[in-house]
Amino acid sequence: MKIAKVGSIIEFRDGLTGVVEKVNENSVIVDLTYMENFKDLDLDRRTVVNHKNYKIIKDSFS
Repeated sequence: MKIAKVGSIIEFRDGLTGVVEKVNENSVIVDLTYMENFKDLDLDRRTVVNHKNYKIIKDSFS
């Protein structure tokens, strides 16, 4: 299992995408405002996603 880095773009739960802001031992904190339709979805600005539950779309080069 590849773990995302800060700045990586990930996809999770039915196609939601976001930018990783922080990497924890078992999860990442994701900024959802990356999505173009963020305001239409009525979601919180950030969420926590377990490492097992996402796919890296674009890796961070930091």
